[in-house]
Amino acid sequence: MQSPVTVEKLSARQLQITPAPSFFDALEHVKGVQVITPSLGFKVINARGFSNTTNVRFAQLVDGIDNQAPHIGGPIGNVLGPSDLDIGAVEIVPGTAAALYGLNAINGLANFSTRNPFLSEGLSVQQKSGLNHVGDPATGVRLFSETSLRYAKVLGTKWALKVNSTYLRGYDWVARDLTDLNPKGNATTGLLGPDNPARDPVSSYGNESSNRSTLTLGGKSYQVAHTGYLEQDVVDYRLQTLRYDAALYYKMTDKAELAYTYRGSQFDNVYQRSNRFRLENYHLQQHALQLTGPVVQARAYFTRENTGRSYNLRSAAENLDRSFKPDNSWNQDYAAAWNQAVADGQTVAQAHATARTAADAGRLQPGTPEFKQRLRELTDINNWDQGAALRVQADLLHLEGQMNLGSALRRWGRKALPAWADVLLGLAHRTYFIQPDGNYFINPEQGEDPYSTLTYGKTGGFAQAGARLWEEKIRLTATLRADKNDYFHTLFNPRLTAAYSPTQRHHFRLSYQSGYRFPSLFEGFSNVNSGQVKRIGGLRVMSDGVFEASYLRSSIDAFNAAVTRDVNTGGLSRGQAISKNQGTLQKNPYTYLQPEFIKSWEAGYKAALLPGGRLLVDVDFYANTYRDFIAQVEAYVPLNAAGQPMTPGADQNTVATALSARAGQARYRLWTNSRSRVHNYGGSLGLRMEVGGSYLAGASATYARLRRTESGDGLEDGFNTPPWAANLSLGNENVGKHIGFGLNYHWQQRYYSQTFLVSGYVPVYGTLDAQLSYRLPTLNLRFKLGASNVLNHYYVSYLGGPSVGGLYYLQLTHGL
Repeated sequence: MQSPVTVEKLSARQLQITPAPSFFDALEHVKGVQVITPSLGFKVINARGFSNTTNVRFAQLVDGIDNQAPHIGGPIGNVLGPSDLDIGAVEIVPGTAAALYGLNAINGLANFSTRNPFLSEGLSVQQKSGLNHVGDPATGVRLFSETSLRYAKVLGTKWALKVNSTYLRGYDWVARDLTDLNPKGNATTGLLGPDNPARDPVSSYGNESSNRSTLTLGGKSYQVAHTGYLEQDVVDYRLQTLRYDAALYYKMTDKAELAYTYRGSQFDNVYQRSNRFRLENYHLQQHALQLTGPVVQARAYFTRENTGRSYNLRSAAENLDRSFKPDNSWNQDYAAAWNQAVADGQTVAQAHATARTAADAGRLQPGTPEFKQRLRELTDINNWDQGAALRVQADLLHLEGQMNLGSALRRWGRKALPAWADVLLGLAHRTYFIQPDGNYFINPEQGEDPYSTLTYGKTGGFAQAGARLWEEKIRLTATLRADKNDYFHTLFNPRLTAAYSPTQRHHFRLSYQSGYRFPSLFEGFSNVNSGQVKRIGGLRVMSDGVFEASYLRSSIDAFNAAVTRDVNTGGLSRGQAISKNQGTLQKNPYTYLQPEFIKSWEAGYKAALLPGGRLLVDVDFYANTYRDFIAQVEAYVPLNAAGQPMTPGADQNTVATALSARAGQARYRLWTNSRSRVHNYGGSLGLRMEVGGSYLAGASATYARLRRTESGDGLEDGFNTPPWAANLSLGNENVGKHIGFGLNYHWQQRYYSQTFLVSGYVPVYGTLDAQLSYRLPTLNLRFKLGASNVLNHYYVSYLGGPSVGGLYYLQLTHGL
């Protein structure tokens, strides 16, 4: 109630009555929180805008310990988190929390608190069985199962232990969006819709821009794409997750504990970044040692990541398509068949269809033994120009300590601080260790040994002073944080907060803070051959010289479209069209990576109204300014006749001629910073009320708006957030005769989604979750019949992702 910043909480009671299949799914119904679903086994949480499928701006902690996958820079859902049997409470801080937490938490953080074995002993078992894909004719109904176990035991007066495990199996949601991303690729020739030979459906891979050629047929230029494969052709949608943890606790005093925790997981699911991935036999494990007390808190943890046999779906499809015939041969066969078809009297559109059939002769067909064998081979080739494997081994070592100096001085009998003052100090260090694989990562600092271990570290700390004034009705804090990352200068973040509580029931808050986000490993050091496009990190050590020598792909696309139009409709030769339009080409204006930055203002009010404080009201407003968004830009370097990069200052017509053909350009996707300055604001209102003594009702509404973009260059991340979202809930764990129920309704408005994969509008949707429970106290059993999206209205939470339907389950819990 008295926090100077907005804090949302899911209590044990709310978790008990939620109809969501898991506590993690229940986060979608928290005020101000946005959840997107790349996979049944992988959800992404965010707050206050600029969401994406790999949200490196939002930190996710378990008992204060970051559970990210190191090379990704963000968590993979809850695969390294607690089970429903071990979750105690969830706290979410929407908005930047970087001044205290660092961790790149400029959009917020969530902390999952687990149950302490000293306070909750015993054996608990939970079995959840259900089904999904109801009404889906393409898959048929599929089974879902999750088994969880928790055991906790107090050993004497000082020691306690607990063990958890969860095993989940199911069939993932399917992505099958066939919207054409290149609908006007052949507009100048009148070939549109199904007649377009350069179609690029969203959920079909191997027909993207790098898989298209410009063919001159019958005196006209046509864009022609490879046929590609649907996502469902190249991925196994079977889902499984095994996660486990064990912890040993030592009670040093009544208020201080030392605990060692080991967490591990192994999982198979679908994951999305710029492309979609099959994560297969993916391993994460973590060792953590932490001390918690009233004066000192300290943590040390080590996280290890191994991507197993994971692979890139797009690269798999591209190289499957190339497995039976090289590009040049496919293009030659296509052109020959087209010419013959036209000579035989076919229309242009018919000739393109005939040419594709002829060029595809011998193509591997989905489901055949030959197709499956080649797919297995490609998923083990660690070069995305030739295969699809994702082979990364990365580690994270984190050390941190925090001291309440005011409490320490008072405990030691010192009077250096008055009773109304507090001082908090914190220090943290983190180092990433990555084993270069020669494709995804190399070590650019090691010269002749690019396979030596790559390290990337940062050190940060903060000092916070606080005062409690006027009978503690006013609380003020001032915080200053400093962070030093490798490759960057030291940066400072201030935070100022004020809270005013005129009575015990009314609380007002106001804060200002700033935050930085440093580039993740992937953004800084990636080195990927990706579909004939080289994706490289934006640190100078990775991309030195490329920025200066390259031209924007957007301008190259516009240039080539203009050349094609002048050839097809203007009667110019190709050389004349190139000379006419060469001024369209634009040098790459971007440069090497800098950290992202945010400034945030927030105000709020929280109150406990009605007798007994049965009605809780929480209101917040915020305004943010961002700059230097870390984003990707595609830029191509022109090549000379020897295949070497042209020197800056080369003749413009020579440059244009090179960039008009695929063979004349080296293609790059570079991590850089947007030059935009972006402003957004919003707010939320939440109500929670005890009704009739035992019913818990809730309602919330959240508004988020992108106010303006100054000097917008299109590289800033998409806002990707619905303007309005609302939640309604009603539940009672004991209506009568041991029966309980819970209802949650979530609605969100249509919004514009902008990602590197696809842009467009995400339709409005609403989902209703429901559960009915029954307890047998004598046997310590609880039955729960529930469903998420009970009405089974399929929806997508973002473009390019899967269609999400209803998940229906029966849950049996013993001992909780």
